[in-house]
Amino acid sequence: MKAFRLRYGLAGITLCLLAIALPLTADDDDHERARHALEAGEILSLGTIINQLERDHPGQILEVELEREDGRWVYEIKQLREGGKLVKIELDASNGELLRSKERNNKANRKQDDRR
Repeated sequence: MKAFRLRYGLAGITLCLLAIALPLTADDDDHERARHALEAGEILSLGTIINQLERDHPGQILEVELEREDGRWVYEIKQLREGGKLVKIELDASNGELLRSKERNNKANRKQDDRR
C-alpha cells in the first residue's frame, strides 16, 4: 500500500514539473526563432521598431509579440495612447510598415462617448 502511494505521488510530482517546464521550453523556442530571424536579416530589431513607433505613434507600449503570419514576421504591439485609448498595432517586422491598427477606448471613455 505504501509503495502504491509513493508511486502515484511521484507520478503526480512528475506531471506537475512537466506542466511547468513545457511552457518555458516553448518560450525558449520562440526566443531562438526570433533571434535567428534577426541574425538572418528577416526582421528589424525590436529597438528599431520601438523607436519608429514612438516617433510616428506616441504612447506607452504595453505588450509586444513577434508572430509568424502568412509566411511573414509581424510585430503585434498593444499601446496606450493619450486619453486612455488602447491601440493594437501590427507592423511588418521586415520593414516596419503599418499593416493594421485597431483602436479601443477604455470603459471610462466609452461612457463619455455614450453621453454625447
